[in-house]
Amino acid sequence: MVTQGKIKVLILGSGGREHALLKVCLRSPRVSQVCVAPGNGGMAMEAECLPVDLSKPTEVVELVRRTGSHFVIVGPEVPLAQGVVDALEAAGIPAYGPLAAGAKLEASKAFSKDFLFRHRIPTAAAETFRQLDSAIAYVRKQSLPIVIKASGLAAGKGVVIATTHAEAEEALRSMMETKIFGSSGDEVIIEEFMQGEEASIMLMVCGEEYLMLP
Repeated sequence: MVTQGKIKVLILGSGGREHALLKVCLRSPRVSQVCVAPGNGGMAMEAECLPVDLSKPTEVVELVRRTGSHFVIVGPEVPLAQGVVDALEAAGIPAYGPLAAGAKLEASKAFSKDFLFRHRIPTAAAETFRQLDSAIAYVRKQSLPIVIKASGLAAGKGVVIATTHAEAEEALRSMMETKIFGSSGDEVIIEEFMQGEEASIMLMVCGEEYLMLP
């Protein structure tokens, strides 16, 4: 039960993004208490940090019930892709973050690329491969530089801009044969290189309504 309109918030994650969210929540007059799971040493100086396995949605649900939290904010991509928001909503717990179906746009570059193509959203030309030999044969015919991407989540390290065909082949072998990113490299994207500035635009979305963040 929420007392006097104030809520207890649980933030999932342990990085700088979650630390920034913690600081904002602590300043809110609508928040009575903030906990973080699992958090880190710096966050522990400002809020209670609780152990949890973020890869297990049922464990997260149990933690929310145990702490009496009213609202959950999910930071990392992995638990989102594994359906933590689905599990929370099924348990009647409000949460900020996409369902697993929406998180797939981030968790699978192959899915995201196909989505962009199907809906005619401008994007770089690309091909998806699951077989190493086919990927190497294709990349040898492409102009340089060329972009090699592990389809799955790779902590921001799954993209290689290859300036030679040898470098491109090495990246493909590392992802698909050596498995430096585990199963995230089972599928790879070979994409045209586009020159220009990169920008991130952050929005909060609810159905067909959205709010663009500063």
